[in-house]
Amino acid sequence: MAVAFLLMMIEGSTLGALSWMIKPLFDKVFTPEGAGALVWVGVGIFGLFAVRATTSILSKVVMTRISQKSSTAMQADLLRHMLTLDQDFFQVNSPGQLIERVQGDTSAVQGVWSSVIAGLGRDTISLIGLFVVALNIDVHWTLAAMIGAPLLILPAIVVQRYIRKKVNQSRAQAGLRATRLDEIFHGIQAIKLNRMENYQLGRFRAIVGKLVRNGIKTAAGRAAMPALVDLITGLGFFAVLMLAGNEIVAGERTVGEFMSFFTAMALTFQPMRRLGDLSGFWQVAAASLTRIFRLFDLQPTPRPAPTAVPKGTPPQIELRDVHFAYTDMPVLNGASFTAKAGKMTALVGASGAGKSTVFHLLTGLAQPVSGQILMDGVDISRFSLDDLRGQFAVVSQDSALFDETIRENVVLGRKIPEDKLHAALDAAHVTEFVRNLPAGVESPAGPRGSALSGGQRQRVAIARALISGTPVLLMDEATSALDAQSEAVVASALAQQSHGRTMLVIAHRLSTIREADSIVVMDQGRVVDQGTHDDLLRRGGIYADLYRLQFKDQT
Repeated sequence: MAVAFLLMMIEGSTLGALSWMIKPLFDKVFTPEGAGALVWVGVGIFGLFAVRATTSILSKVVMTRISQKSSTAMQADLLRHMLTLDQDFFQVNSPGQLIERVQGDTSAVQGVWSSVIAGLGRDTISLIGLFVVALNIDVHWTLAAMIGAPLLILPAIVVQRYIRKKVNQSRAQAGLRATRLDEIFHGIQAIKLNRMENYQLGRFRAIVGKLVRNGIKTAAGRAAMPALVDLITGLGFFAVLMLAGNEIVAGERTVGEFMSFFTAMALTFQPMRRLGDLSGFWQVAAASLTRIFRLFDLQPTPRPAPTAVPKGTPPQIELRDVHFAYTDMPVLNGASFTAKAGKMTALVGASGAGKSTVFHLLTGLAQPVSGQILMDGVDISRFSLDDLRGQFAVVSQDSALFDETIRENVVLGRKIPEDKLHAALDAAHVTEFVRNLPAGVESPAGPRGSALSGGQRQRVAIARALISGTPVLLMDEATSALDAQSEAVVASALAQQSHGRTMLVIAHRLSTIREADSIVVMDQGRVVDQGTHDDLLRRGGIYADLYRLQFKDQT
C-alpha cells in the first residue's frame, strides 16, 4: 500500500507540473526569441506524460494485488469465524444469506483500498499541486473559482445517507436472492414434481425486481456527487472568467498567466469528480463493512477452561435432569439416563420426543438450559469442542456428503491405510456398488451426494463412521434408507465394529434395536422407561405399545 501510495503521488504531481509549464510556453516559447527552447519544453511535457503513464500502470497492478489479496483474506477470515459460531446461528441465518455475507459483502469492499489510495494519493496530490499553481498565479482568481464549494456540504451529507440506506436494502435483497436460489436448486426435484416452476420463478423475479430498483437508486445517488461537483466547478469557471477577463483586457495580466491558471483549474475537474464519486463508493463499502463487522462481533458461547478428555476406554455417558428448548419451545424436560461404557443403548419414542436433541447436546451443537451431561463423570461443558467432537462418529438419517469422490467422503482428508479403508467399505457394503462405478472409489459423489441413491449415501456415511475409530458411535436412523437384507448385514457389521465402543442408536424400526443392551423410552422430552427389550415388553407401557403396533401383522 505504501508503494502504491508513492506511485499515486508521483502520478498526481505530474498534473501540477504540466499546468506550471503552460505559463512559460505561452509567455516565452511562443515568441520570436523563444523558438530555440521549443524542443526542450516539448521533451519536458512528453517526459511528464511518460512518467504519468508508467506510474499509472504500476500503481494499478499493485492496487489490484492489494484488493484481491485483502478480499480473499477477508473471505477466509469470515468463514473461519463463522465456523466457530453456535448451531443456533445457522438455524436463524439461511445458507444463501451467509454465502452473500462471504462473497457479496467482501466483493463490495474489494476495491475500497484502491479507491481510497487513488483518492488520497493521486487525486488529492493532484488537487494540491494544481491549487498551489493557481494560488501562485492569483489568489483572488483561486478564491473566485472556489466560490461554490461551501454549497456542496449539505447536499453531500444528504446524498451519502441516502446511498447508505439504499445499499443496506440492496445487501439484504441480495441475501434473499441467494437464499431463494439455494432453495430452488436444493429442492429442484420437489419443484418439478409439484409443478412449481412458475411459482418459484415469480418469487425470484419479485426479489430481483426490488434489487434492481435499489441498484438504480444507489447509482443515482452516487452519480449525484460528481454532478454536484460539475455544477460548482461551472460556477467557479464563470466567476473566474468574469474577474480575469477584465484584467487581461486592461493589460494587468498576460494570456500565459490566464492559460496556466485555466489549465490548472481544468485539470482539477476530473480529480474533483473522482473524489466526489469516492464518497459514494465509500458509502457502498461502509454498508458492507458494517454487516461484516457485526458478524465478527458475534461470539460462540463461552466454555470453561478445558479439561483433558478421558482416553483409552469407551466412556460412560450420563444425562442428569437435562432441560433444553429451541427459542420458546421446550424439547427436553428433565431427561435423565445412563449409557453404559462399551454397550449399545437405544433411544426410542414418538417424533418430537427429544431423541435427536440428545445427540445435538452430546456433540456440543447446542447447550442445555439446565442439568448436566457427563462423560465418565466429567461434565462435557469442560471439554473443548474439538476434543469433545473427537469422541463421536455420527451417522444421521440425512447423510451429508460433499461434492468430492467417494474416497474423500469416507476419509475426510485424513491419511487412512488402504487396508483399513477397504475393510470399512466392505463392512458398510459400499464395495457392492462401488465396484460397478467407472472410477470405483474415486467416483464423484455429486453435489450433496446426488450421484448416489439414498441407501448408497447412508452406506458411505456408515463407512465414514466405522473408519473414524472414535470411542462413541451415534446412529440416528442410520439404516433407514437400506433395504431389509442390506439393513440386516450392515447391522451385523455395526454390531461387530461396536465392540469396545459406546454406542447410542435412535431407531423407529424396533427390529433394529432388539439386541440393544439398554433401551431408553422417551416421551415429551422425558425418559419414561429404560431396560432391555424383554423387560420393557413385560412391563407394558409406551415401548410395548409401539412394538405391538409395528408387529401386529406378524402377531
